[in-house]
Amino acid sequence: MPAPRGPRPPTLCLSDAERHALETLVQRHSTPQLLALRARIVLAAAQDQRNAQIARELSASVDMVRDWRARWLALQPISLDEMPVEARLTDRERSGAPARITAEQWCQIVALVCEVPENSKRPISHWTTQEIADEVVQRGIVDRISPRHLGRFLKGERSEAPSVSLLADPVAPRARKRA
Repeated sequence: MPAPRGPRPPTLCLSDAERHALETLVQRHSTPQLLALRARIVLAAAQDQRNAQIARELSASVDMVRDWRARWLALQPISLDEMPVEARLTDRERSGAPARITAEQWCQIVALVCEVPENSKRPISHWTTQEIADEVVQRGIVDRISPRHLGRFLKGERSEAPSVSLLADPVAPRARKRA
């Protein structure tokens, strides 16, 4: 086997408590696989393996291995009591634009969807995403919302959404006409 190329990655030494916590996390059946992978990366890094070797063995990218080695080293001065192993291995808060629609506004939207469309003086029997979006803007709940975003929310692709769709089934009326 040829000698590894490039600089040696920073040495990562684990305390007995850290090693035990990481091994427990890996062995626990309820551990999410991504957390288990990150724990395996840290354990392998502590065995003085190089990033490329760890990446090959764990089917991960070298960048991922490098990032988690560096992140563990940066968090190591913090005690396990202050920041447990699971917290060290979870994703950081991501920056980005703040949510434009608050939880209260979503609640108002869901309440609107539960209303009968005739109460909104709309000549329809069932809500469509376009009709809901128009009504939400007309009532001043939000400045703007796309029917697609609204539909994804109402169809349950967000955990806060109802488990059943609140929208009319567009296929059902056509099926009834054929019968």
